Amino acid sequence: MSSKRTIKEIRDEANSSIENKRNNPMHNKSKKNKYRKLIITGLILSSLSIMGIFIVNNAIKRDSSNTLNNQEQDIVEESQGTGSNNLGAGEPTLSQEFIHEQIVEQNLQKEEKKKVMELIEKADLLAMGYYYDEAIKLIKDYEGGYQNHEELQEAMDGYEAVKATLDPFGAYESADQISHIFFHSLIADNSLAFDGDSDSNGYNYYMTTIYEFKQMMQQMYDAGYVLVSIHDVGKKITTDEGTSKFIPGDIMLPPDKKPFVLSQDDVNYYDYMDYDGFASRMVVDENGRPSTEMRMEDGTVLVGDYDMVPVLETFIEEHPDFSYQGARGILALTGYEGALGYRTDDKNSQTYEQDKETVRHVAKVLKEWGWEFASHSYGHRNMLEMSTNFIIMDTNRWMDEVGSLIGPTDIFIYPYGIEIEKTLGTYSNDKYKYLKSLGFEYYCGVYKDPWIHIKDEYVRMTRRPLDGQALLQFPERLSDLFDVLKVIDPDRPALR
Repeated sequence: MSSKRTIKEIRDEANSSIENKRNNPMHNKSKKNKYRKLIITGLILSSLSIMGIFIVNNAIKRDSSNTLNNQEQDIVEESQGTGSNNLGAGEPTLSQEFIHEQIVEQNLQKEEKKKVMELIEKADLLAMGYYYDEAIKLIKDYEGGYQNHEELQEAMDGYEAVKATLDPFGAYESADQISHIFFHSLIADNSLAFDGDSDSNGYNYYMTTIYEFKQMMQQMYDAGYVLVSIHDVGKKITTDEGTSKFIPGDIMLPPDKKPFVLSQDDVNYYDYMDYDGFASRMVVDENGRPSTEMRMEDGTVLVGDYDMVPVLETFIEEHPDFSYQGARGILALTGYEGALGYRTDDKNSQTYEQDKETVRHVAKVLKEWGWEFASHSYGHRNMLEMSTNFIIMDTNRWMDEVGSLIGPTDIFIYPYGIEIEKTLGTYSNDKYKYLKSLGFEYYCGVYKDPWIHIKDEYVRMTRRPLDGQALLQFPERLSDLFDVLKVIDPDRPALR
């Protein structure tokens, strides 16, 4: 097999083989027509005194209706057509025992074929998610012996061939080129968000529509971008001396693939956004999938793809090779209006305890699907301007009210993208030391281009906004990601 052979080609070839078998006209004859054909043929041959008459006495006697099932009739006809050795001179008969043995053998072969194709389907899915070693192991561990099946051998050869082409960071030379893009809540209903009220212009500056998000993801996918975890970009290791440090990750991708990180700020669904065309909160749908709920002014409650999480889940389901080994995005939460759309900040709420349990459950499901969480501070204040004492108080409250519900996280995403220090060197102030003491080791600000520092003690990575302001005022900054003119929602108004 050629080294250029793709997983899809292997799968298509196997599916084509199955389809050809299904379309075999030998399997489309009815019981009645076959039985009549045998009787008529026998009478004609008998009247002409032709030697070597083929009779199926024993098979016909099998049931009281003297009819054969399709599989038995096929075996009889195949034996007649090929001159089976089970038929002697004169009036040979095809024994019921022989027919039964043939049926058992055929059924075993069909079952084996089905198992092989199901195995390849599972292995394909692993390989498309860049789990090449796991896909190869799955094939090699096949209990029937992968060497006994050409389809399994070809599939494994295909995975091995692709694996041989992999490079660290794919098309990039280093982690320095990896973009971290981010969004706020996506606009699900443009007519409500852009209705001209006092909030419309703010939405136009800082929000992205679902239409635009889908266009971005599709163009980035077509251009070879692959979603990765920030923990894969810079990973923590233990040295031979027993100490820990951060080093660039070893994201192994085909040479035409470009890794990127994605996050979303303020996944809190603030009160001011109610009935303005946004999702209302995160939920788990009836299928156990992360989703969103959208409340309408008439009291209607809808569940579906109304924000980034479920929209991206749908996209990845359709394009499994868009996610590197199960990676999803980072959800950054404040705390002053609860978490994930539940007002867990209000202890006087009648649903306070219930809401906390719901947030725990939804967060658990999100993490199971690959989503990660980050602190966005409790009160969303400029952390460069605020004092160290304020940062301590604010962070402690976030840990108590939000961190206790979503679980541990080591990612801190700065409010407004403004960092705790202006230095381009190494963090050293007391604000950093306190955040570090609480377990935060990944710090994210905002900048127009990719920028990253992987230090021994932490990873510092800037993010690129993909909002209305970036699309309308600075389209040239996004040209490496997609064609902005093909992304902008026709409903988006001019900035004021």
